[in-house]
Amino acid sequence: MSFAPRDSHEAQVQFALERGVPAVIGVLGTIKVPYPSRAFDMAHCSRCLIPWGANDGKYLMEVDRVLRPGGYWILSGPPIHWKVNYKAWERPKEELQEEQRQIEEAAKMLCWEKKYEKGEIAIWQKRMDGDSCHSKQDKSQVTFCKSSDPDDVWYQKMEACVTPYPDTSSSELKNFPERLYAVPPRVSSGSVRGVSAEKYQEDSNEWKKHVKAYKRINRLLDSGRYRNIMDMNAGLGGFAAALQSPKLWVMNVVPSIAERSTLGVIYERGLIGIYHDWCEAFSTYPRSYDLIHANGLFSLYNNNCRCNLEDILLEMDRILRPEGAVIIRDEVDVLIKVKKIIGGMRWDTKMMDHEDGPLVPEKILVAVKQYWVAGGNSTSTQ
Repeated sequence: MSFAPRDSHEAQVQFALERGVPAVIGVLGTIKVPYPSRAFDMAHCSRCLIPWGANDGKYLMEVDRVLRPGGYWILSGPPIHWKVNYKAWERPKEELQEEQRQIEEAAKMLCWEKKYEKGEIAIWQKRMDGDSCHSKQDKSQVTFCKSSDPDDVWYQKMEACVTPYPDTSSSELKNFPERLYAVPPRVSSGSVRGVSAEKYQEDSNEWKKHVKAYKRINRLLDSGRYRNIMDMNAGLGGFAAALQSPKLWVMNVVPSIAERSTLGVIYERGLIGIYHDWCEAFSTYPRSYDLIHANGLFSLYNNNCRCNLEDILLEMDRILRPEGAVIIRDEVDVLIKVKKIIGGMRWDTKMMDHEDGPLVPEKILVAVKQYWVAGGNSTSTQ
């Protein structure tokens, strides 16, 4: 998962998405990044000019929160190799030396072990077990986060505290692609309320059936035509797991108002994703995605006091490329409302029965965004 702000380098994220690389517009500021704890095996920063050692190492503490035990942090560029490069960087030696000293101190406090430094690259590794290290440290120098849920990050202030190690271990994770269907540690430990190992397996099997039906509906699904795919209400990540292919990637979005926080499970399956509230614009550029999937999303936001179904559909229209497709799975009464709105957006639509037959109240709405010019009466596919 790549993220970068829109700064003097202009639209880096847009370029990444056009190459078919997962990316969002984002920045390390005062709010926690929208990813669960223990999400990543490696974090990499190349010439990002973030003051890592400032504010008591707060930004490194946030990196530590999202790194799995045993994960790596790689820093490339300033202040690494400052003794040689300080003139080229046009910065005082003393300033760069102090910046690296602060980084080293913060890493030591986090119990990271420095594994490598050569040229402008330095690599640290987060310990598999932090208890033995933290027990040896001066307790007055280490503040542990008091939050009972390190995955509760949506609009939460970044804190200068160390996230405690979990009861479950990342060593329980299988290698990819076995991880896609192995029971994730968060499920096996009972960390996700209401999701047992049996329910997880049922969900996975259900999505295999759904995706098989999708491929009959849209034969372009695994052809390479759709590279950037988004699941707007990802649940346990079953859609992305069943669709898994080297020809595509899926951005799994877990709405901030979802009944369960399941994004940690999605990462433990070897998939990627992000938290988001669909009453707000998604952190991406227009025309970023080739296909959007929405399962139960409109039921989730139906009668929401903060936004209407029209707002969500207009945001879908913004981020979907022309000739991109949408697959919406929901209750029939909700889909009738959605279909009426989509008609005004000039998308081609088709309502279809559930794969188990017409008696199932859940239906599938398939739509394709068309090229069109405001004020014109015809569409163009040039």
